[in-house]
Amino acid sequence: MIPTMRVRAVHDRDELAALLRHHPTRHAYELGDLDDPHWPHTTWYRHHNLIALLYHPTPVPSLLAFAAPEQHTEHHELLTALAPLLPRRLHAHLSPGNADALRDAGYHINTAAPFLRLALTDPTRLPDPTPPRVETLTTADLPRLHDLFQAAYAGTWFDPALLHAGQYVGVRHHDQLVAVAGVHVYSPTHSVAALGNVTTHPTARRRGLARATVGALCARLRHHVDHIALNVAADNHAALALYHSLGFTPVAEFTDLFATVD
Repeated sequence: MIPTMRVRAVHDRDELAALLRHHPTRHAYELGDLDDPHWPHTTWYRHHNLIALLYHPTPVPSLLAFAAPEQHTEHHELLTALAPLLPRRLHAHLSPGNADALRDAGYHINTAAPFLRLALTDPTRLPDPTPPRVETLTTADLPRLHDLFQAAYAGTWFDPALLHAGQYVGVRHHDQLVAVAGVHVYSPTHSVAALGNVTTHPTARRRGLARATVGALCARLRHHVDHIALNVAADNHAALALYHSLGFTPVAEFTDLFATVD
């Protein structure tokens, strides 16, 4: 094990931003967490040029630690040194293969699934013009959003405060929301956004509504940010095909896991 002293806490947002901006889509979530609403819920660590973020607004904190494939050894060192400082229950997004550092520290990996980080690299594939049936959602739509998530995407992470940013769009049918696309990250300051809560009601699928809402949302986001990313399960072939058709390509692989230590 490397000495813990080689990992240091970082409290300077400018220092963090300078490192994370080298790969803004790989680090879209971390860049978004530098903004004022999220900053108080973050703890940051650095090892060489690698950053680990512990995000803790909920009872089970999330650890985000990504690295390029050629940095695998340094990334493993970072997690090995950091493990004694981590909470006993943990949700994590880690570059492939580095969950072993948590196992070596005594964590049990309860669940683990491969994911991809995609980035919008070919915006010419976005639909044009925006379909007129796609509307901007507001906080008045919260009850309908909750109804849709309950029916189609139970358990999804949703922050109602993001509705205030005006970056949620949807399609209605008889005053019921049947499709929605929104954001998990929206940071004009750091010019990044990450899509989230992309959902279609089971009774309205296979009608092109996901393509319409995601396309419309990306078109409007491009007026405010330079980099648009999203996470998708590696075995979700339907979603991958949709995003590829809209101009998204993979920029990173990672493992989504939950871990505990006795």
